[in-house]
Amino acid sequence: MTDFYKSNPQFFVGVDCVIFGLNKGELSILLAKRNFEPEKGKWSLMGGFVQEGESVDDAAKRVLLELTGLNDVYMEQVGAFGAVDRDPGERVISVAYYALINFDEYDRIRVMEHNAQWISIHEMPQLGFDHPSMIEKARELIRRKLTHEPIGFNLLPKLFTLTQLQSLYETILGENIDKRNFRKRIAENCCIEKTDQIDKTSSRRGATLYKFDDRAYRRDPKFKI
Repeated sequence: MTDFYKSNPQFFVGVDCVIFGLNKGELSILLAKRNFEPEKGKWSLMGGFVQEGESVDDAAKRVLLELTGLNDVYMEQVGAFGAVDRDPGERVISVAYYALINFDEYDRIRVMEHNAQWISIHEMPQLGFDHPSMIEKARELIRRKLTHEPIGFNLLPKLFTLTQLQSLYETILGENIDKRNFRKRIAENCCIEKTDQIDKTSSRRGATLYKFDDRAYRRDPKFKI
């Protein structure tokens, strides 16, 4: 380390992950109740410190893998949070990320081992640090992208009904959507493919199942709902 670097203050760099999932139709976030200081007893996002020889992106992927057992998850950087007093333990600059995961695929044993729980965004407990700001900024980013990029399908099972898809959009956007107009817009997207399978869990007649065709989207990356 050169004298120039030595003469300047050094800080911890952390990552915090806002992990979204669709739990029983509710947009939810994985939170853990802290059993150590600082902020012991409060709920918080899952996070950790960037390690030697590790990029910030890789640190976030590691935290997500350790908690959920999932690789190759849709993840996007939310931004850096560096208020002087944001962490009462030490001066920590944290880079926040949000991740969208399929609720049926994560490792439930790992989640339990980390004392984490899915909590609806409508029932958020008191959170430590500046985690409420991270969550709100992540939600804003998702809402901006949702109608013109197919990120919402990361939260759904591989096969889904149009009712499930509309419910997802209404939940994230926080508004009711006209069913007829919604289905018209769905039909205009070639990457949303109708299958010959029927879901009969909600009615005797059943509902047609659809899937997101990633190859079709890559060929013609146009999307609008």
